[in-house]
Amino acid sequence: MSILIYGGTIVNEGRTYRGSIVIEGERIAQIKEGEDAPRGNYDEEVDATGCFIFPGVIDEHVHFRDPGLTEKADIESESRAAAYGGVTSYFDMPNTNPHTTSLETLEEKFELARRKSHVNYSFFFGATNDNSALFGDLDRCRIPGVKLFMGASTGNMLVDGRESLRRIFGTAAELGLPVMTHCEDTRQVNENMRRARAEYGDDPQVRSHPLIRSAKACYDSTAQAVALAREYGTRLHVAHLTTARELEFFGQESNITGEAVIAHLYFCDKDYETRGALIKCNPAVKTSHDREALRKGLVDGRIFTVGTDHAPHLLSEKQGGCARAASGMPMIQFSLPTMLELSDGGILTLEDIATLMCHHPATLFGVRERGFIRQGYVADLVIVGNQRPWKVTEDVIQSKCKWSPMIGHEYQWRVCQTFCNGHLIYNEGVFDENSSGQEIRFR
Repeated sequence: MSILIYGGTIVNEGRTYRGSIVIEGERIAQIKEGEDAPRGNYDEEVDATGCFIFPGVIDEHVHFRDPGLTEKADIESESRAAAYGGVTSYFDMPNTNPHTTSLETLEEKFELARRKSHVNYSFFFGATNDNSALFGDLDRCRIPGVKLFMGASTGNMLVDGRESLRRIFGTAAELGLPVMTHCEDTRQVNENMRRARAEYGDDPQVRSHPLIRSAKACYDSTAQAVALAREYGTRLHVAHLTTARELEFFGQESNITGEAVIAHLYFCDKDYETRGALIKCNPAVKTSHDREALRKGLVDGRIFTVGTDHAPHLLSEKQGGCARAASGMPMIQFSLPTMLELSDGGILTLEDIATLMCHHPATLFGVRERGFIRQGYVADLVIVGNQRPWKVTEDVIQSKCKWSPMIGHEYQWRVCQTFCNGHLIYNEGVFDENSSGQEIRFR
């Protein structure tokens, strides 16, 4: 099948220009710069006049809750939400039930995605205190890397012992596997919670969350991860940075990079007063000073990628304070419109968005033939426009949990069309329920 996309403005590899794209099958066959569309007979033509064409977003950081936690979300529902948001590829995290910490549970996830995912998929392998010997058995062409919880996890997925960490960083370096870390010092967090409960009761109000999951707990854990990466030469990517001080570690060394996620770029501690536990996540949303530093890091090279940490819970689980309310929020459907809104505020450019959400995730993890608008690459594309404002209401939310911290928010930007593997899977509110993604290949 051949598709012509014409009349739009292409945002790709640091440039913004008028042009047309021809898709043949699942790949980009031609990119023509200029006002005039290439002539030919096409099965379908898409008029993108007044709109912008980006590579499909690669969300490197999601929790789709499948298997074992599917009352909150599952691969089908959340991949549909991804398509509505212009996300054509995702990397899911290993803290499901069971954890993705063995070759068997990893393969089970791939089989689930083959049956259920509407967009492209892969899965991080979870590090534990005692499974680094399995790293050598992993197919490096099938996974982005290893996810390491240096805090904010339970059971064997919490790894904060020095010798276990050294084995993980050393083994990953030998194999050339990136390590993506969640960095919070668990001992500090637990002590902060003990003090807060002594002062405020068993369930301190959510405004105390950034004091319990403190800036110091984040900084100290990130410092430890960076020191280990330097010692072993490990490719380290620190997830969801939240503090200004942590940024001092990034921007100078090519093997050490950091991620920001939408929650920490958009919200700050003042928002706990109006949104309460809806914005409770780990690490916590922190001060407006920290948020402004993260925003500056988007354009000065200290932040390398932007993901969502998409983490749905039932709304009933989001009730309460620091101890009782679950941490995490569903954001994948609204991540690209939110970033585009930040561009309207002069915080970053459209080209920056393509770099942070498409190009850099692809290059960091070695994604094959995705993340860029290039001839011969897979046609993962998203067309966005800003002509018709719209409001987030429950009926537009595609995530299974049916709530969002963005509910009631009015956006100027909207996703108009999403192409995944050359197929138009989302078109102005119409979704192809029969669409299927592909397993992402790496390196």
